[in-house]
Amino acid sequence: MHMFALFLEFLLHLDVHLDLIIQHYGALTYAILFLVILCETGLVVTPFLPGDSLLFAAGAFAARGSLDPLILFTLLSAAAVIGDTLNYAIGHFLGPRVFRMKIPFLNHEHLMRTEEFYERHGGKTIVLARFIPIIRTLAPFVAGVGSMKYGRFIGYNVIGGIVWVALFVFGGYFFGNIPWVKENFTLVILAIIVLSLVPGAYHYAMHRWKKYCALKVP
Repeated sequence: MHMFALFLEFLLHLDVHLDLIIQHYGALTYAILFLVILCETGLVVTPFLPGDSLLFAAGAFAARGSLDPLILFTLLSAAAVIGDTLNYAIGHFLGPRVFRMKIPFLNHEHLMRTEEFYERHGGKTIVLARFIPIIRTLAPFVAGVGSMKYGRFIGYNVIGGIVWVALFVFGGYFFGNIPWVKENFTLVILAIIVLSLVPGAYHYAMHRWKKYCALKVP
């Protein structure tokens, strides 16, 4: 049990321990990063894995010469696109049945809202969701469940995946080795995580506020 807890802690903070992974696994680090990004975006049950912060950290180590930035960009863009495609396929396969499993936050009303929302805003949602942890993992799954056409989904999936990976990998590459950032790398990673949660928290708060105001209307 203790070993499992240590492994889980290491996995959840993979971005902080990336230097150890590079030292021990060398070129296999690319495969490890690929699998983490694939799972973080492709499996609805693993939204807790590092995403933005891991990409930034990988870019910072690429600037130090430990990793190749172009290989990182290519592989992790592919992982992001394949991950969302897998997540969409799982949601599409499960379909409305998932809303009959008595999961607290999923019901038929949510399915109807999802279908309507994705018909109007699907493309924008898939792209913007890339930059919001947890929602990044849920969005393609819900798109599949809500029967968003795959031809429409895949284009935005590719655009969102490439832009997301490029922004954080090359952000880490160009800014990750600024002296202050290097000296406070753990704090910078934590700041990235916190900042990435802000949009989701804001939209959730606004949604709750609107519901509260609606209840107050006589």
